[in-house]
Amino acid sequence: MRSIKIILFLISATVFAQESIEAEFLKTKALNAETLISIDNFGSAYYVTNNVFHKKDDSKTITFSNLQLGDLFTVDTFNPLKINLFYKDFNTVIILDNRLAEIFKIDFNQITPYKNVSQISAGYDNTIWIFNQDLQKLELFDYKTKSSRAQTVPVQSAVLDLKSNYNYCWLLTENYLYMYNYFGSLIKKMKNTGFTSFAESNENIILKKENTLFYMKKNSEQLTPIKTGNLLINDFFVTNETLYIYTNKSIQEFKLKTN
Repeated sequence: MRSIKIILFLISATVFAQESIEAEFLKTKALNAETLISIDNFGSAYYVTNNVFHKKDDSKTITFSNLQLGDLFTVDTFNPLKINLFYKDFNTVIILDNRLAEIFKIDFNQITPYKNVSQISAGYDNTIWIFNQDLQKLELFDYKTKSSRAQTVPVQSAVLDLKSNYNYCWLLTENYLYMYNYFGSLIKKMKNTGFTSFAESNENIILKKENTLFYMKKNSEQLTPIKTGNLLINDFFVTNETLYIYTNKSIQEFKLKTN
């Protein structure tokens, strides 16, 4: 029994590093929003308020809304030329260009076989990742041909979050964080010890547990806490080494010192 405890302690010490990552405060910007989605490389803020999607830069704000589709569930801005808006109640995705003009609509209720979608994320070319709630698996869905290019094996626990880039897709469930390639093959999985959401940048992952963020470097499973002070983290987003935290009607910008 004693040897088992020692082994478990060593495993825990390996996964959770004792050191922490400094987050150097850069600046703050006022923003009255319900949900911060992202900040792009040009400083434009994407956010949602009163069920309206906004893109705001220094000179103007443009918006998009579709009241007929109910509540806006999630937004994916990974590709700013093909922004994905997911209206879960109506099982529908709207794709917008960089001026927030609608360029494509995917109504999964009209697709055969029927797909009950609970999460979506950006894909390459004319695809998006969808989580098929009925089959409990991810599909790389081609919305032009209305067919799936790839599928994963089913997962066994509730889905919490989904993110992707052009190479990989990450699925956070109550039990595990899964990483897949674009053929739907499982690359790795890691036990979820209480994380509820995450962000991805250059294949580095930032996970949120309660009001603490943890950094996981590409090709590693070591989790390092990020020092953010006593900020209440309502929403967060990371691009390259810049961390954005939305709290108290303002965006706090930090530089992550990961080296």
